[in-house]
Amino acid sequence: MTSVPVAEPPPQEGLGRRLSTFFFRHPRARLWTLLALPLTWLVVVYFGSLFVLLLSSLWDTDPFTRQVVHKFTLENFQRIIDTPVYRDVAWRTIKMAAFVTIADAVLAFPIAYYMARVASPRTRNLLVIAVLMPLWAGYLVKAYAWRTILSEGGVINWALDPIGLHFDGLSTVGLWLVFTYLWLPYMILPVYAGLERIPDSLLEASADLGGRSLKTFTRVILPLAFPAIVAGSIFTFSLTLGDYIAPGLITSEQFIGTVIYNIRGEALPTAAAFSLVPIVVVTAYLLVARKLRAFESL
Repeated sequence: MTSVPVAEPPPQEGLGRRLSTFFFRHPRARLWTLLALPLTWLVVVYFGSLFVLLLSSLWDTDPFTRQVVHKFTLENFQRIIDTPVYRDVAWRTIKMAAFVTIADAVLAFPIAYYMARVASPRTRNLLVIAVLMPLWAGYLVKAYAWRTILSEGGVINWALDPIGLHFDGLSTVGLWLVFTYLWLPYMILPVYAGLERIPDSLLEASADLGGRSLKTFTRVILPLAFPAIVAGSIFTFSLTLGDYIAPGLITSEQFIGTVIYNIRGEALPTAAAFSLVPIVVVTAYLLVARKLRAFESL
């Protein structure tokens, strides 16, 4: 007699295989699972910190002990609005951020244009490395180096001394130079990316229609690169607005960051309320940048 073969039961799928099958059949669940950890970090750490900051700005400070009193009040915001010092500091900081952004845009555009439209591939790679190289150095190293350069015995005054000139580097103008240097790479890279994406066919079409170099630049290149310039200005503007280390090293003038740092110990709720000023300004700036399609260049 021949034996009848017995069919073996199918192997049991492991947990990993079952999960893989489930996520393969449910792509939306796969997406939310991948985003769960970063979204949790964003909500808890970032938005949680902003919520605590806003909550702290609504507290009060005991006038005798300088301790924080958990009593809701709007006096901190009223104090910032009514006190001329806070208004002057906020306006000075916004102006500095605007001047740094303009200077970086003026300096970055020709550099980025040469990298994207003129330089050979080898030269372009070398220039990209040169632009990124300052970012490899620490922020404090660069800030202290500029403090030495701008000091009385620094390189600038050493070069100006033979012609009888003197430059007060430890001033607002010196701080403007420092900020312009620090944030210049953040402007060059977005502008370079925006210029690189401009098709050569558009420039050729402009030339075929009789457009000279200046008209091609103003009518074709600049409008197409403008969103990239706005994208780079987001970095330069916001980074300048919130910085407090460089102002403390270069100048005695007070800015939003230095004021918050100085009063955080004795008037934490007021410091928290004042820190909302750059948040509001940057939020408004981002809304304007979105209208100008800057995020399409990132």
